[in-house]
Amino acid sequence: MASEKITSVLIVDDVAEARENVRKLLQFDANVEVVGASSNGLEAIDLAIETQPDVVLMDINMPEMDGITATENIRKKVPHAQIIILSVQGDTSYMRRAMLAGARDFLTKPVDVDELSAAIRTAGEVARNEREKLAGTHFAGGSTSLGPAGTLLPGDQGRIVTVFSPKGGSGKTTIASNLAIALQKSGKAVVAVDGNLQFGDLSFSLNQQGRNNITDLAASVNELDREVLSEVMIEHEKSGVQILAAPMRPEHADSISGEQFGQILNYLRGMFPIVLVDSSSLLTDITLAALDASDIIILTTTQDIPAVKNTRLFLDVADALGIIDEQLLLVLNRYDKRRNITPERIQKNFDRKFSTIIPLDEKLIIPSMDRGEPFVSSDEDEPASKAILNLMEDLLKALKERQSAEVEMA
Repeated sequence: MASEKITSVLIVDDVAEARENVRKLLQFDANVEVVGASSNGLEAIDLAIETQPDVVLMDINMPEMDGITATENIRKKVPHAQIIILSVQGDTSYMRRAMLAGARDFLTKPVDVDELSAAIRTAGEVARNEREKLAGTHFAGGSTSLGPAGTLLPGDQGRIVTVFSPKGGSGKTTIASNLAIALQKSGKAVVAVDGNLQFGDLSFSLNQQGRNNITDLAASVNELDREVLSEVMIEHEKSGVQILAAPMRPEHADSISGEQFGQILNYLRGMFPIVLVDSSSLLTDITLAALDASDIIILTTTQDIPAVKNTRLFLDVADALGIIDEQLLLVLNRYDKRRNITPERIQKNFDRKFSTIIPLDEKLIIPSMDRGEPFVSSDEDEPASKAILNLMEDLLKALKERQSAEVEMA
């Protein structure tokens, strides 16, 4: 079992002394094995194909082929390998170019040994997960199949699911993050997209942060590339869920239009069986683009009067938005049996039944939110977790029914 935790490392640097220094830094780490060293980018590509390393430590400025070009080539030829750039150039433009080329991390020389070890450890874990994904998986309940690294095979299309509530504070982000984990654990590759571009916190609910976010795609939205897009996304380390995060600052949200957001979602459905969007509560251009692209909408409400009122209003305008009944799964979140506004009363008001009722459990849910660890990950026997799993089953059933209806219409 110990050998499974060994991270194989390839060192690439045109300066022999630098290569040797890095090797010496790593020689005392029992979980790291240096499998090779190269003095230029061209040689590094061949050596990476030969040794199949988990992690490549890559210099940028080298003769014959620079590190960024070598990174692009290695990521294509050895897709599980994770690239960590080591450079004396700490400029943000270098960092951005490296990330877009496929690098996982960027460290400035001289590098601290603890920082390097931590980066290798994290990258090694990701590489091992990528190796497993390369074996391929299948989307249960449908004909959609997966290729390398969770991507769809050519010609297949995934499904877009939006978690929406017309009232803020309904807990839709908690539902989205837990549902993403549940789907991924059951074998469905998921990309979770934060559609609340001004104040989204989907990545934080999964305790993940990264340098890149959806705004990095704005300039190239008309010519999206799988490699660039995959490097902009953040991978949830424990589950493998891919996350497309919201901007770090609210004012940056203006760089993405509703049309661009829709283009990104439709591109993602060509890469993943399920694209799960955590939307804003406002009917902005971004939200409308998500709703318009969605196969299924998980409409979330609570027992609060404003939430019930707003959900009623949304149901009244759903037809005008082009949303049909079969697209909607109605969810009651934070159900408290002590409240007078019962699920039966709400269902009667909506003339629609709840797909799932998620009980209020502050002792379980609030600590999990504070930790950034979705409760469904470790507490599947709790009522709230069971409700999420029931919602997942209802969602998969609805997606299958939608697919069957489309086939019949065709």
